[in-house]
Amino acid sequence: MRQTLTELYEARVADGSLRPDPGQHAVLPALEDLRRWLEDHATRRTGLFAGMFAKPLMPPKGLYLWGGVGRGKSMLMDLFAEATAIPQKRRVHFHAFMQDIHRGLHAARKTGVDDPLAPVAEAVIKDTRLLAFDEMQITDITDAMIVGRLFEKLFAAGVVIVTTSNRPPEDLYKTGLNRALFLPFIAMLRERMQVCELESPTDFRQHRLAGAQVYFHPAGKAHGEITAIWKDLTGGAPSAPLKLPVNGRTIDIPSYANGIGRATFWDFCARPLGPADFLAIAAALRVLILEDIPQLSASNYNEAKRFVTLIDALYEARVRLICTAADEPERLYIEGTGSFEFERTASRLREMQGADWGL
Repeated sequence: MRQTLTELYEARVADGSLRPDPGQHAVLPALEDLRRWLEDHATRRTGLFAGMFAKPLMPPKGLYLWGGVGRGKSMLMDLFAEATAIPQKRRVHFHAFMQDIHRGLHAARKTGVDDPLAPVAEAVIKDTRLLAFDEMQITDITDAMIVGRLFEKLFAAGVVIVTTSNRPPEDLYKTGLNRALFLPFIAMLRERMQVCELESPTDFRQHRLAGAQVYFHPAGKAHGEITAIWKDLTGGAPSAPLKLPVNGRTIDIPSYANGIGRATFWDFCARPLGPADFLAIAAALRVLILEDIPQLSASNYNEAKRFVTLIDALYEARVRLICTAADEPERLYIEGTGSFEFERTASRLREMQGADWGL
């Protein structure tokens, strides 16, 4: 007899791989209901694909799980997706999924089709009964204009959608351009998904880092420690690059797993990235491991300016920063053009080392 998600969760608590949390425990029955429905109807087609003469078998509402960072949303999503025994499922970061959609749209437009979104949505529907998204965030106007029509097609076809987010539906794309056009999508989410807040009292990401060293210098001696922190925070999950669409371009976070990003200073600051790019990076992550911050001076002034903008974006988004650097924050940029302005950045780097940062 199959174990329920609650039984699987409690078994992991018993063996010490999870800490018990009442907020997480309370969400499991809703996920179990979706899992049971999906497995019990694994061979039945739904929605628009139920057949012309068969009564459509419409699925239950999906689940929109939101809450503060580090509360265990991604862990619950992993548990649910792994335990749902159907072949037609996809567990994916929301940004990565939207990047796939943009690629599909680009290819469809080349064919001259009237509605390029139609074949893209059909391709998703053909192979998917369950879409499990992590970290739903809408920061790009192009995504904002696409996502409503896309979800409408997915819902109509009977695809079950489960997603996590750091914010409630009403706060998606909150200050975005032409947001009035986005509001019907929020109403659709409320209608077609059960919206559930994960009210966990514990930030488990923060618990792992509480009291731990998060700023290492000199950089070259800390590689082993950084790798150990990466493995601990990601739970050993496999990592992959995360591609973020920003204003028609794509920026990469070289390594990503479970809301944790890992990159070097040069990955972000040696490229011509701007505030919108760094805001997208900050929005996509709960923790950033940034390695090899060099000594800064007039000789790498452009890179230093980008680094200042990156730290500002991470600071405002309350992203936990773990980094390796050539020296202490106050000694990274001690002379030359820009050194005076860097004092604020050094102060923020120091503040972000605090045990309660991000709470």
